[in-house]
Amino acid sequence: MAILSKEEAQAILKKALSFSKADECEVTLSGNVGGNIRYARNEVSTSGAEENVSMSVESRFGKRSGVATINEFDDKSLEKVIRRSEEIARIAPESPEYIELLGPQTYITTREHFDTTAKIDPAFRAEAAAKSIKAAADKGLTAAGFLEHYTRFIAKMNNKGLFAYHPSTVVDFSVTMRTEDGTGSGYVTQDFSDSSKLDTAIASKIAADKAVGSRNAKALEPGKYTVILEPAASIDLLQNMFFNMDQRNAEEGRSFLSKAGGLTKLGEKLVDERINVYSDPTNPEVPSSPFAGDGRPQEKITWIDKGVVKNMYNSRYWAAKKGVKAVPAPGNVIMAGGNESLEDMIKSTKRGILVTRLWYIRTVDPQTLLYTGLTRDGTFYIENGKIMYPVKNFRFNESPVIMLNNLEALGKPQRISGSLIPPMKIRDFTFTSLSDAV
Repeated sequence: MAILSKEEAQAILKKALSFSKADECEVTLSGNVGGNIRYARNEVSTSGAEENVSMSVESRFGKRSGVATINEFDDKSLEKVIRRSEEIARIAPESPEYIELLGPQTYITTREHFDTTAKIDPAFRAEAAAKSIKAAADKGLTAAGFLEHYTRFIAKMNNKGLFAYHPSTVVDFSVTMRTEDGTGSGYVTQDFSDSSKLDTAIASKIAADKAVGSRNAKALEPGKYTVILEPAASIDLLQNMFFNMDQRNAEEGRSFLSKAGGLTKLGEKLVDERINVYSDPTNPEVPSSPFAGDGRPQEKITWIDKGVVKNMYNSRYWAAKKGVKAVPAPGNVIMAGGNESLEDMIKSTKRGILVTRLWYIRTVDPQTLLYTGLTRDGTFYIENGKIMYPVKNFRFNESPVIMLNNLEALGKPQRISGSLIPPMKIRDFTFTSLSDAV
């Protein structure tokens, strides 16, 4: 029962709403079926599957609301969860930010569900792990990896006439490879809606080559360097920026987009003019839901155009208060890139550092988006257009805003963590100290 068709979900939601006595009632039904496989030291350690479906009910009386959840769907259980949410609503305090539920909406069509991923079985997972382990064993390396996949659906209906339904699939894969002496490490991560695009053998070879090439790293003095950031190195910094473009936070002075007097940087140039960022739920490489969590339609929207902040997202309450369009948070992030390959960027670098990934990222200053963290799993010194040797890992202190103002080149965007992000060449990236970890 975990994955319901549009018609099946609609029937359950209608039945649940038929029991409602509240002024407003909204019911959300969601489910998933998935599996995973984990391996370490070139041996599978765990493998499993999961299946779940649940319902959340929000009932409202005036400005009071209550929420209850359940995972049983016979008539008695449906009525029980509706009554429970109503009981909670009657004793809840009034919400100072109440806004009525949405009525009927029109949604664009997106394709995020692929049968190839929905049909993944234990044999697929075992073969995927075997290919990755072989890539490690062929080079005398030790692999530790994880593959997981999900088929999901979400459906939403309320007594104002709204109905939304969306199915999706995703497969995520990552592997770390280490040399026998423990001095070299490589990493790769990939995710797709369509599992036919995943080849764990090819992906694992990338990690294997990084591990072999990063043995016996040399120490470089910390300082400011030109860096080439692979997408796995920049994704967390960039998502921390793009998913913090909230209008209310900016206007209340709690954001990197804030200005004195409740003003914001909307309409101002924030980063290099080559930076263009948008969301598009219909993008075939990173498709996403046609509606946000509250039922608002998602559409293609530009966040940064030629370095200028064009839009911020907001809640329906804040949009109504300010008299502006209610713009939901992005379902995906797409950063336009250039035509250069990673190899092209390396060839054009006189002196710099190639960074495979960043990790253990923590906030230093939320209003400037200053972060600290470490490089990991393959950091290399570049000189005169060639990778010369591996270097010990660094701790960095950097802001993605500053980083995107120090842009030198953009590569071809790649899917990572549900977004499209290009490799980037950045000048004056700040490394503050060395790390002995590989």
